[in-house]
Amino acid sequence: MSSHPSQIGPYLITQKIGAGGMGTVYLGHHTDSHKVAAVKVLPSSMAREAGFVARFEREIESLRRLSNPHIIELYESGTDDDTYYYAMEYVDGETLADLIRREKRLPWRQVVDIGIQTCSALKSAHDAGIIHRDLKPSNLMLNDDGVVKLTDFGIAQVFATSKLTATGGIVGTAEFMSPEQADGRRASKQSDLYSLGAVLYALITGRPPFSGSTSSEVIHKHKYGQFERPSLLVPEIPSWLEVIICQLLEKEPEKRFPDAYVLARQLEQVRKRVELSMRDTITSMPSQGDVGPTIAISPEPDFGGATMMKDLVGQELERLHGEHPISAFFNRTPVLILSLILLIAGGFFWFRDTQLPAAERFEAAREILDGDESEQWLSAGKEMQALIAEDPDTWQDEVAPYLDKVELYRLKNTLGRKARKTLRKGPNSEPERLLLLAQNHREQGDLAAAAKVLTALTTLLNENPEYADLNQVGEQLLAEISAERESMDNTQAMLISALDRADRLQEDGNLEGARQIWSSVLELYENEAALKPHTARASAGLQAESP
Repeated sequence: MSSHPSQIGPYLITQKIGAGGMGTVYLGHHTDSHKVAAVKVLPSSMAREAGFVARFEREIESLRRLSNPHIIELYESGTDDDTYYYAMEYVDGETLADLIRREKRLPWRQVVDIGIQTCSALKSAHDAGIIHRDLKPSNLMLNDDGVVKLTDFGIAQVFATSKLTATGGIVGTAEFMSPEQADGRRASKQSDLYSLGAVLYALITGRPPFSGSTSSEVIHKHKYGQFERPSLLVPEIPSWLEVIICQLLEKEPEKRFPDAYVLARQLEQVRKRVELSMRDTITSMPSQGDVGPTIAISPEPDFGGATMMKDLVGQELERLHGEHPISAFFNRTPVLILSLILLIAGGFFWFRDTQLPAAERFEAAREILDGDESEQWLSAGKEMQALIAEDPDTWQDEVAPYLDKVELYRLKNTLGRKARKTLRKGPNSEPERLLLLAQNHREQGDLAAAAKVLTALTTLLNENPEYADLNQVGEQLLAEISAERESMDNTQAMLISALDRADRLQEDGNLEGARQIWSSVLELYENEAALKPHTARASAGLQAESP
């Protein structure tokens, strides 16, 4: 018997895809248009409470007022046999929380890009008079194209409706909650910026700025504690990005950025400053590392409205409502015209000075692509493509092999994302299905099963031109898994030896020594699926000796 309703409103339900405190989300298909949607339903237990219904309707109203490429789109809402629901855009991707769990921490360039896109969403919400109040990794979706989507306006604060928002209670998620929210004070747009700072901190370091055994402990730290600077955990973080994150996490709202627009502009400057600082050393940079040469900058987010000169001069000053004398000075027409002239002249000389010769750009990109696989491969590939576009006769033959490497890397990563979604939408071919199956085995920790599938698949695809690309991916995955299995064998041997030693210590009455070994095993490998027998053995030892 199905555990989900067969139909809600005009949507045929195929599966449950999520659940939270304010509702359950299903994957649905419209009976007429066949449009795919995520359908959120208010649980029947909550539908009997007027307060929960009002909050659910407020979430719908928030989404109805918003239109932004980085905010989930509302399709429709209604009731079906006293069931409150609304249908929204379905994002075929994963949450940032899932991404952190898998990758531990992200490259700083990706963090900056996510931050800029989130700023676009926040600016749109704030301009509409809406404060999200629960910005956290699990409420930010990332699709397969790298586009960020802000979700879950379930506890959003709408300026025009104070009836539900001025209650003085603590609202939000502890790890990403601003100090003023933790104090029960009314949230503002600076509160959302604090939460975004906590999200960026978690993305770059792999953990939130504050943690504790209870929510009360975490809330207390947000109000009075001091977090570790990101550079202590990630030495390679650009200093400009660290300054931004630390400013976002200021206890006092007025010490943070004035709004999401200014923050986005500052994040854009991080990429430009890093590239400029690397200009003189680009040809001698190492093949690995987090800073890359001549990287293509992502398109600017859609902030809406004309940006014109005020986006370029006094980026923060003109956002402060023109009340400060310095801001007023920069808003005068003669000053803007003079600034425009200086900007054009300065931009010409800066561009002329920083544009590297094609040969140097190729060499820098080649060094990256000759190194270990990383996100930088995609940016280096864009640089190679730019060289072909500028002078195909010179670069086509030399660049082609590197573009093939980039395409295989991209394909392999895409397969990984599909496998993590448990083949929900289905593969495009039988070889792809088997690759997805192998990747899924790998991510579940069953390296032997993954190797078995890949060995058989590459044997079948060998010398088959139709599947040459997939065969290369299979061979590469098989080589990686073989190396992982060798490393895993060494790790298992080490753990078996350590756990045997713990057993001997236990038999000799040295329980403290045994506990230290068991605890160390769990601390290091508790989340490693392939090592579950050993972590289970350590856990059993601790439980047996617990008082």
